[in-house]
Amino acid sequence: MKNSLSSLSDLASAFGKAPVELDTTTPTSDGDLVYSTESGRIDQKKTKSVTPSDGFARVRRETKGRKGKGVIVISGLGLDSQALKELAKKLKKTCGTGGSVVDETIEVQGDKRDVIQQVLEKSGFKVKFTGG
Repeated sequence: MKNSLSSLSDLASAFGKAPVELDTTTPTSDGDLVYSTESGRIDQKKTKSVTPSDGFARVRRETKGRKGKGVIVISGLGLDSQALKELAKKLKKTCGTGGSVVDETIEVQGDKRDVIQQVLEKSGFKVKFTGG
């Protein structure tokens, strides 16, 4: 028995096993590719999904983690990031204060809940005050 085994399929057939067939019909994707010698680091496309709104904009006042300074947090709007930034700009300009967009919420500095309620209702949102 002087057969030379030149591949793994020859070795598998010597032990009575069927060689494993690779499925070449499915296209390979670069979904798991991290680095390529041609183009360097591969950045994965990140898709952000927007949490759908239930029809109410929730407005609450928070001071936790801000050294006692109060901010108004508006959530549940169901808008994409660009629309959130535009609405935040409108709210900050109307209130005359600063603020920011964090994830899917808008934070406006100070305690201007009544002004924020009027602006949101003009924009077509139903406002619900939550918290204390």
